[in-house]
Amino acid sequence: MKKLFSILFLSILTVLVLVGCGADNSSNSDNASSNTDSTNGQAQESEANKSPITVVWYPNESGNELKASRDALGALISKATGREVEHKLTTDYAIAIESIANGNAQIAFMGAQGYVEANAKNAAVQSLVVPSGSSGTLEDAVYYSWLAVPVDKADEYKIDGEFNLDTIEGKTISFVSPSSTSGFVIPTTGIISHFGEKEEFKDITADQLAEPNAIFPEVLFGDSHQGSAVNMILGNSDVSAFCDTCVANYIELVDGEHNKPGAIYRVKEGAAAPFNNLVGKEFILISVTPVLNAPFVVNEDVLTAEEIAALEEAFASDETANNEEIFIPEGSDAPGLFEKSEGGNERFVIVEDEWFNPIRELSN
Repeated sequence: MKKLFSILFLSILTVLVLVGCGADNSSNSDNASSNTDSTNGQAQESEANKSPITVVWYPNESGNELKASRDALGALISKATGREVEHKLTTDYAIAIESIANGNAQIAFMGAQGYVEANAKNAAVQSLVVPSGSSGTLEDAVYYSWLAVPVDKADEYKIDGEFNLDTIEGKTISFVSPSSTSGFVIPTTGIISHFGEKEEFKDITADQLAEPNAIFPEVLFGDSHQGSAVNMILGNSDVSAFCDTCVANYIELVDGEHNKPGAIYRVKEGAAAPFNNLVGKEFILISVTPVLNAPFVVNEDVLTAEEIAALEEAFASDETANNEEIFIPEGSDAPGLFEKSEGGNERFVIVEDEWFNPIRELSN
């Protein structure tokens, strides 16, 4: 994993140098169909542009507890474009990817891998902004992919007192979705890097890891980061892959250092579904890998250049960075999509397509 960590981080740093998981209603997809006629590369004329903008969300961000955050972002988008906003909630990554690619949605919030896939389907899908790190720049705009196991079984995953991926061979593993960056692409890359050094696994591929294979006799998918975590907590899987940000609203650190192997987390009191019946359950991280932050993306076929410019300005503004319904203050118990660290300067920053090349290269 150290090798992968180094490779990925060097890739991130290289790209940074070069480039500089109520009204909400899945039925809104029908309403959004008014825009699908514009898949010929041209934005709708002014009359069509008065129709609502559809924002499609991954399953990770479709929970009721995040409604306030979605609504705050919807208000931002509506103010910038002068159009109403409808939220399309999903239960499958593929639905969100297809919706933004075919123009049924104008805006999506998705992982880097999902963006790469949507962009490959339709080049008009382009990145808009990503949430920064505490620096307020792209320099530290990363989150973390975890491999976790129940805390009472931690010793099963150690060799000579240290966590070692050799120990996950023969275990049941849960991923998020084949289209998840931190819930599949990154962890499988690490697993291939580790086991690929062994003669018997030298030809193993990510596609093979998506099904029962020579390393894992059983492979599960949680369909969301929350679902993958719950698989491990309930014992459906021995090891689960998921990310820190998508479960942050439901857990608390009880021992160790955030985002470090050995960190122990507990499902906290008042956690929303699907963790509401798992309060007090604990798990421990055995592997941690940084991942490029997830972008908001637009389909340029169904938004005008003026609308996209207005969205960039609105997302990247100080007003948005200081909106406590969008960036939850450090220490607040309110659930949200984004939060401020202590003394941090988290905000949205404009990002170009090339920034995601490290993820694109992992998918090749």
